[in-house]
This record gives sequence, structure tokens and C-alpha cells, in this order.
Amino acid sequence: MLNNIKDIEPYRLSTYQYDLPQELIAKYPVEPRDECRLLVANRHTGELESRIFKEIGQYLQAGDTLVLNDTRVIPARLYGFKATGGQVELLLLKKTDNTWEALVKPGRRIKPGTMVHFPDSEVTAEVLDNLQLEGGRIIVFHNCTDEEEFINRMGRMPLPPYINREASQEDNFNYQTVYARQWGSVAAPTAGLHFTESLLLNLQKQGINIARILLHVGLGTFRPVSSEDIRQHTMHGEYFEVDEQTTEQLKQTRASGHRIIAVGTTVVRTLETIYNNKSGFLPGSGETCKYIYPGYEFGAIDGILTNFHLPGSSLLMLVAAFAGLDLTSNAYNMAVQQRYRFFSYGDAMLII
Repeated sequence: MLNNIKDIEPYRLSTYQYDLPQELIAKYPVEPRDECRLLVANRHTGELESRIFKEIGQYLQAGDTLVLNDTRVIPARLYGFKATGGQVELLLLKKTDNTWEALVKPGRRIKPGTMVHFPDSEVTAEVLDNLQLEGGRIIVFHNCTDEEEFINRMGRMPLPPYINREASQEDNFNYQTVYARQWGSVAAPTAGLHFTESLLLNLQKQGINIARILLHVGLGTFRPVSSEDIRQHTMHGEYFEVDEQTTEQLKQTRASGHRIIAVGTTVVRTLETIYNNKSGFLPGSGETCKYIYPGYEFGAIDGILTNFHLPGSSLLMLVAAFAGLDLTSNAYNMAVQQRYRFFSYGDAMLII
């Protein structure tokens, strides 16, 4: 697993490849959510334990703070057709002013000036320009007085391609955290999918604090790392917000000697963006291109709750940066051997 990491340069992309049986890629979530499996990895002892997610409170202490990303996934996959009748698929990525960045299929045939029509609707989407990524376009909607309503009505949940099925009505609920609030992501912050409202309530009764940040998950999180030297990879910007209430809570957690546990890599990247060693946590908003790989010195967090990530992904590199290559390799080996479920609808790992 992770290609005999002791003998390989940590900045090589090939270090982060591993073999995964296709049947371990989860196509559907476990029900109820908190009955999925949880692999607990201890950074200090190297110990690995296999538990059930709803037992996570046994590894948290009163005074610790769980930080959630309360972004809400939009049903960003839209299907339309050209005037010639050919089908067009749009995957909305990010809105800027009155236009959207989107991925289109079939990319080569959808040129600037193309009009996309939608069934039983007066709304059209006009392709304005190309983006500097394969299949990327800038589009604008016409005859659309309420874009959010239109997208919610016509769109489908943007399940990742490795799930290898069409999104169903159930995915509108399953591919959304129970605490999702702010509309704008094109993918779920999947580490949070395992929480139920009752589990969160029980954790709070245990004395564990809940804080919230926002990062709208976009292309940056999932864009593949293609350069063999991973240091040459650049992240696509993603919008984030952290308010003063959250930063004060994080400061109090640190001051009292307790831990900050990030629920997902999106939370890790956001907190590390707003943290510096001199001032600590500072509120802010904007775009982050934070890219974390081994050698990075963490300042903002003391633990990560995360899912199991794709080979060669920037998410796996972030996990390896925090847990260490040895522990990461051992954990992924154990997960494969014990038939854990992988990726967005899969099982979870807590690194403390």
C-alpha cells in the first residue's frame, strides 16, 4: 500500500498510488448514517482500532471542539439539449457575478455561442467562453428569474463518477450533511455525512463543542494531481468564510488545553488558511488555494475526521501530511484487508 513508502520520495505522485478492489467503492451509504465503520488512527502510538462511527464520542473529551463545514450541495448536474437535438450535460462549478464556471459534455462540441435548452422550460444557458481546463466553460442563464429555484428543480445531485450510477431522489438527502446550511457546493464534505442529528446532540451533551465554518467545495478539492513531483500541483480556488464567533471559540479551546478536530479535509484547509503562529485564528473570507502535502507544519488542528480517499489525490496527501506516511499506509492496508468501504459514501477514519 502506498508503494513501499519507506523507500520512496514523499514528493513523488507514485508514492500515493494503491490498489483498491472495485467492490470496495461504496455506491450507497450505510443506513443509518452513524452505523458505518470508523478506523481510529493514533498518531502518537501508531495504534489502529476498528470501531463503529457512533462510538466516536469515546475518543473525544469534554472541551474539545468539532469543526463542521456547513456548506450545502447544489444539484449541480443539469441535462439539456442543443438546437440540433444533441444532449448536453452541464456540471456547475462556481458562480461569479451573473455567470457560472461549468464542465460540459461533450466538451469538444460545445463551443462559445452554443445555446443549451432545457426540457419544459423557457430557460436557456449560453456558452460564453472557454476555461483553462478540459471541458471547462463560462455560461450564463437566460430567462431565469430565480436561478436557485431553477437549479433545485431541474438539477441532479453531482455524485462523483466513481460511484458509477445515476443520482436518485434518495441522494438529495443522502449526499447532504444533516447540518448543511449555505447553498453553494458541487460536492459534499463527505466526512460529515456520517453524523446524525441525535449523535451531534449526544456529543454536545458530553461537553464537546460544535463550531462551523464554510467552504464551498469545488474543483480544487477533486482535481487530480497530474505532476509526478506533487509540489508542482496547484489548487483551484474555493470560497470560504469563518466568522468571529467561530474563531473566538477556537481560541478558547486552545487556551483551555483542549483539541480542535476538523471534520473533513475542507475544514482542515480552511482553518489552516486563517491561522498563523503570531495571531492564531483570525476571521475572514475569500478564496483559498491551500495545498497541504507531507512536510507541511500544521498549526490549526489537533485531529482530523475524514473518509478514505482516491489514490494519487491531494486529499490523500493531506492525510499523509498529518498522520505521517507510515501510519497512513498501515491504515489504508488495514482498511482494504478488513473490507472497509471507500470514498464519498464509504467509511470514516479518525486521526488523533
